[in-house]
Amino acid sequence: MLYEIYEMQHAAMAPFRLAAKAGAEFWLHDWNPFSQTSFGRQARAGLHLFERLTRRYTKPRFEISETKVAGKTVAIEELVVWEKPFCRLVHFRKKTPSRKKQHPILIVAPMSGHFSTLLRNTVEGLLPEHDVYITDWVDAREVPLSNGPFDLDDYTDYVMEMLHHLGRKAHIMAVCQPSVPVLVAISLMSARKDPLLPLTMILMGGPVDTRVSPTAVNKVAKEKGVTWFRRNTVVEVPPPHKGKGRIVYPGFLQLVGFMSMNSHRHITAHRDLYWNLVDGDTVSAAKLQEFYDEYMSVMDLAAEFYLQTVERVFVHQCLPLGTYHYRGELIRPELITDVALLTIEGERDDITGPGQTQAAHRLCSGIPAEHKTDHVQKGVGHYGVFSGRRYIEEVVPVISRFVGDHAK
Repeated sequence: MLYEIYEMQHAAMAPFRLAAKAGAEFWLHDWNPFSQTSFGRQARAGLHLFERLTRRYTKPRFEISETKVAGKTVAIEELVVWEKPFCRLVHFRKKTPSRKKQHPILIVAPMSGHFSTLLRNTVEGLLPEHDVYITDWVDAREVPLSNGPFDLDDYTDYVMEMLHHLGRKAHIMAVCQPSVPVLVAISLMSARKDPLLPLTMILMGGPVDTRVSPTAVNKVAKEKGVTWFRRNTVVEVPPPHKGKGRIVYPGFLQLVGFMSMNSHRHITAHRDLYWNLVDGDTVSAAKLQEFYDEYMSVMDLAAEFYLQTVERVFVHQCLPLGTYHYRGELIRPELITDVALLTIEGERDDITGPGQTQAAHRLCSGIPAEHKTDHVQKGVGHYGVFSGRRYIEEVVPVISRFVGDHAK
């Protein structure tokens, strides 16, 4: 009933939301003699904030139309080049090919609540030097039940299939959550002597070993256990959504969790947004609104995928303990020998603690030391690993240099 209650509440708020939007427009209109008074600005800001806090945020777009290559502007075309029920592979194709060969790099975006557009800045940073692809995960509530379940092993299958689609001499980069299934996929491909292994594997802020520097997220998962999550966090998708009947971890519950972890920060941000609107600081207001347009856009996760991730990664730490099985097959990262490894962490990461991603170097003991690199980005938290000024100026050069050094 939880999902139904949420939908009913959202529908019940619709008239008030529309009234708030109309009211904000009334106080903004030039013909309103009170629009520029203190009362008018405060009324407009309050109504605008109410409308934003009660709206349903739809999936954002990447909206990457161009990049700079060797100082020249090059147009970008988004193409879906591979597709399955739970994921599309998007290629940011340059309409004017670069004279210098650019290495294909597959960004595996996290399936952890937010849409892949959260990695827009990640893509933008890599486009000048690389041929970029990204996983565009589908909201589980929009996948008909007839398409079957989707679990962690299916996720791993998708990764391998996408690498096969890209062919030889590709590179793969996992951001946060997919670090584990990507490492599993590369372990499987190595064990099978797959000729389409990527040349490099880049793991960024990923929970490879959550026993190291455990964060609040890790501690909650360990303390509650998978049974608690199964009883309290997964529900059935109601009509009229395409995925009606599918059991999911709903996006609105995830958003509550995200917000509660840093509630003071979000309250302060919305207070700042209110006063920016009152004071007419449109630049600052636009930045906050742009951030929250993305942050408040969340997707449902297939329950089987979510619960397996909680169990294998956060509760039992199967990969670092050597007990991770894929469809009955034991995963052995030590069999990886021909894929160079780069791990990137944030010094102040409070979601994936420092050292959790570095643990991949210990697990991948078969990779020669000269083909391993670790980078700890100073002064950034979790999102700073793959987004923001320091990502563009300091992390991207590390990635480009690593990929270039290990390209064959």
